[in-house]
Amino acid sequence: MGLLVTDVSLRDFRNFERLDLTLAPQVTVLVGPNAVGKTNTVEAVQLLTSGASFRRPAPSQLVRDGAESARIDARIVGDGRVIDHRCDVTGTGRRFSRNGKRCRAVDMPETLVSVLFSPDDLALVKRGASVRRDELDFFARQVSVGYARVLAEYQRAVEQRNRLLHEEHVDLSLLDAWDASVALGGATLLAARLRLFSRLAEKVARAYGAIAGGEELSCSYVCTLGEGLSEAGREELCEVFLDRLASSRAEDLRRQQTCVGPHRDDVSFVVGGRDARAFASQGQQRSVVLALKMAEVELAGEILGNMPVLLLDDVMSELDGARREAAVSFVGRGMQTVITTTNLGYFSAELLDGAKVVEFGER
Repeated sequence: MGLLVTDVSLRDFRNFERLDLTLAPQVTVLVGPNAVGKTNTVEAVQLLTSGASFRRPAPSQLVRDGAESARIDARIVGDGRVIDHRCDVTGTGRRFSRNGKRCRAVDMPETLVSVLFSPDDLALVKRGASVRRDELDFFARQVSVGYARVLAEYQRAVEQRNRLLHEEHVDLSLLDAWDASVALGGATLLAARLRLFSRLAEKVARAYGAIAGGEELSCSYVCTLGEGLSEAGREELCEVFLDRLASSRAEDLRRQQTCVGPHRDDVSFVVGGRDARAFASQGQQRSVVLALKMAEVELAGEILGNMPVLLLDDVMSELDGARREAAVSFVGRGMQTVITTTNLGYFSAELLDGAKVVEFGER
């Protein structure tokens, strides 16, 4: 099965004074009432694989009340290797390490990545564009070496250009220079996004068709630079971006912000020829998100040569019977999976027979 997380250890993390947990190679089910730490455990696994938490907490929120610091560890084993990931947390920051050697948060996925599906994700289709961009970027940072750096550099360039646009008397020659920097960084980012999205969209559509009984879904990347750029290279994208910045300069100056670029792009889902955000039922929207997560798992495995850890945090209670069955069937394909739930009745006897079930009690 390639690399797997075998052991997770928490010290003064969130609500835990101490937790030592051994994960099964396939399915581990964490069952118990709400507010006993199941989601906190999933968060710890995500931190030690992706280098980030879906909750986006301040460091102080990760430290148990009354403690000065927290520590989480994970042992990752496979392919003849044993790799220890660690995160030390204080009230002011987090420090990651791999086999005792300090590393950056963005370096953590180089060993093993994770895909998380939580109830918050179910609103992805109907929420604002930034949520869909963030989903794509979070996935890309894990599976594409250098993507995090490219994204950060572009964001810094946009921030600097926006600062200039806020000045009372804007130096237009300096604005030209920032246009060039934003266009180059944005073209690099956009080229990487488009390459990844083209592979992901195909898999999302196929997974949705399987979930929704053959109903058709199409996914498209909505680019503020214009249409027909999916096959464009970085140089062409840079030229197009410069032209768009020039044509939108008056608007940018009026609004004091950069109005075009990858930071304003979106992802569109169309079900049966109609925009899913506006016209799809809640069930259809949830099927889209489930299909997206399935596609991320599949594509991550293709790109990296190792299946990611799938983290399902209390989503079964939010899905109807058909979609729950689709999720359980997908879990059965063999990737390592950690599931949290309040009710084992959501799962088939077949899945539970082959799973490790860990009961979380009142704390």
